[in-house]
Amino acid sequence: MKFEEFQNQSRLYVIGALEPEEVEEFERERKKFGKKAEGFVTQSYALHKAFALSLRPAKASAAIKERLMSMVRERKRRQLCGPAVSQ
Repeated sequence: MKFEEFQNQSRLYVIGALEPEEVEEFERERKKFGKKAEGFVTQSYALHKAFALSLRPAKASAAIKERLMSMVRERKRRQLCGPAVSQ
């Protein structure tokens, strides 16, 4: 693996997007590239963390809240009334 490919894999590694066998290969290459690799992985983690912290939580729309509450009310109604009996 060339270092450029290692860098691409690092970005996937820090977000947990590598398959188990890819992680094994990545770890071997990480050892092979030594300090240069460790520095890049550390930088990738820092960028990932900064990006995650920069995101604002999405606000749920009124329609989504109403739909959720409707589902909760329906579930409660079924629990109180029991299952509907078909005849």
